[in-house]
Amino acid sequence: MKTVQFREALREAMSEEMRNDPRVFLMGEEVAEYNGAYKVSQGMLDEFGAKRVIDTPIAELGFAGIGVGASMNGLRPIVEFMTWNFAILAADQIINSAAKMLQMSGGQYSCPIVFRGGNGQAGQLAATHSQSFESFYAHVPGLKVVTPSTPYDAKGLLKSAIRDNDPIVFLESEKMYGDKGEIPEGEYVIPIGLADIKRKGQHVTIVTFGKIIKVVHEAAEALEKEGISCEIIDLRTVRPIDYETVVESVKRTNRCVVVEESWPLASISSEIAYHLQRYAFDYLDAPVLRVTQSDTPFAFSPTLIDEALPNVERIVKAVKATMYKD
Repeated sequence: MKTVQFREALREAMSEEMRNDPRVFLMGEEVAEYNGAYKVSQGMLDEFGAKRVIDTPIAELGFAGIGVGASMNGLRPIVEFMTWNFAILAADQIINSAAKMLQMSGGQYSCPIVFRGGNGQAGQLAATHSQSFESFYAHVPGLKVVTPSTPYDAKGLLKSAIRDNDPIVFLESEKMYGDKGEIPEGEYVIPIGLADIKRKGQHVTIVTFGKIIKVVHEAAEALEKEGISCEIIDLRTVRPIDYETVVESVKRTNRCVVVEESWPLASISSEIAYHLQRYAFDYLDAPVLRVTQSDTPFAFSPTLIDEALPNVERIVKAVKATMYKD
């Protein structure tokens, strides 16, 4: 095993797949000459050249469309958005072209493409640059939506995404690029659609994904000191969702709290809560509770940021409520 940063794990995944398959290429704003806005693609231009690591204009709709067309013609593009907030402009290509192409063409055209970049809030960037898009894209049939939380998961899932024949929305975070973790020395992949139990526990299941899992771990540590044992499930993929792992965990713990960084209405946590009341109702000893971002546009003020996001205090309170200890 070796220790790498999150950005290095992503770079290894892309570089390995580009070495293995000449159809794979990377395109996006500042990915080549500048080595990536967050240095994810550092050194890749030197290795693969300007035909496979391509700087684009600041025109997300345009280069997303080029990527879709390239994938329909036998290539396997990786399209990097500097942030998914900018990719709202590319939503037409992602939702109306990439996601629907296989069905609309009667199976004649697949669209093996990966759209990836920073997602969610990253500090004082205000409302238009701080949105979490997991449930937005998970709502769309034809897309797969991946949101890793560790360098290990990032590399294994990105390699699987590049090899997949369906369009993939791959959600990262500016706040995770410097995170360090262990990955194997050799090649490995992680199947898309398989959740991971990051922490074993017996009293309550906490379901989460993405960078907010770091806050969930802090809350679990605090609860452990009070004698409450939490099982943490990292979904890793929010379309498809690994419902089986969640249900089986709740059958053991009989309680569930879902934590996510996005807004509460029509969210991933809403979906998990519905699925549990449908398929694990008889095992629940308390209602499923959710901890989400406040139902408001994101603020610029640090005080309001702290108030809006899921934090240790709110997670601890929710877990205790399911234990009837609040």
